[in-house]
Amino acid sequence: MQTVETINELKQIIALNKDKTIGFVPTMGYLHEGHLALLNKARSENELVVASIFVNPAQFGPNEDLDRYPRDIKRDTQLATNAGVDIIFIPTPEQMYPFDSGISITVGDLSTKLCGESRPGHFDGVLKVITKLFHLVQPTKAYFGQKDAQQLAIIETFVNAYNFPVEIVRVQTVRESDGLAKSSRNVFLNEKERSEAIHLYKALQLATIRWEETKDLTAAITIGKDHIESNTSGKIDYFEALSYPSLQQVTDDTKEVLFATAVFFEKARLIDNILIVKKDV
Repeated sequence: MQTVETINELKQIIALNKDKTIGFVPTMGYLHEGHLALLNKARSENELVVASIFVNPAQFGPNEDLDRYPRDIKRDTQLATNAGVDIIFIPTPEQMYPFDSGISITVGDLSTKLCGESRPGHFDGVLKVITKLFHLVQPTKAYFGQKDAQQLAIIETFVNAYNFPVEIVRVQTVRESDGLAKSSRNVFLNEKERSEAIHLYKALQLATIRWEETKDLTAAITIGKDHIESNTSGKIDYFEALSYPSLQQVTDDTKEVLFATAVFFEKARLIDNILIVKKDV
């Protein structure tokens, strides 16, 4: 595996491999099994696999955990090597954002729901870095985890709307044996919170079961919220059901329904979701 730290070096390598299929996995590092699932999928479908590790300051608000975000480049590099990554791009913020162009990408309505409501500007920052990375890597396919469902929906919509020559590949959420979604932020949970965190997924399961049985979204959301409030010390940021990937109100014509939640614990904000396909559409 080759480690690359500058844009110029990355561009030279990509130019030499322009005739190959390129699978790309953008990450913020501190890799876990969820990331490895993306890397393994990319490895199985492409001739060249590129991963990036970049804790993107553009997607963190002033009171968020940019400085605390876990980092372990040495461990990440070894895991990426073991997963068969060919090139790992590890730029600095100065390399990615050498000057302020004054030009911004604004997500709009898709960023006003779910995580975007409490993290204004977050998804603008995501598209800022994804645009740069897609231009640099020129991937055939890019791989994203379904755990970050809103991010995935926004990227899919962005790529389709602006004709990026890349296929976005959804990869299922990877979970611990007790159902907790793998996340770099799980390390911030204390022992009690870790035992409680499994109830996010259980709440989502209860909600989707109720909806599939009754088609009553209000009742489904209520049962999900009640389960989290009764079984955790966390504070619910949101618990919602929306059409996917449009993130609009569910209608009779909706094909995919996203049940999603975010919960604040003392030092971590966890997200999880379940995406289901309506059987009667």
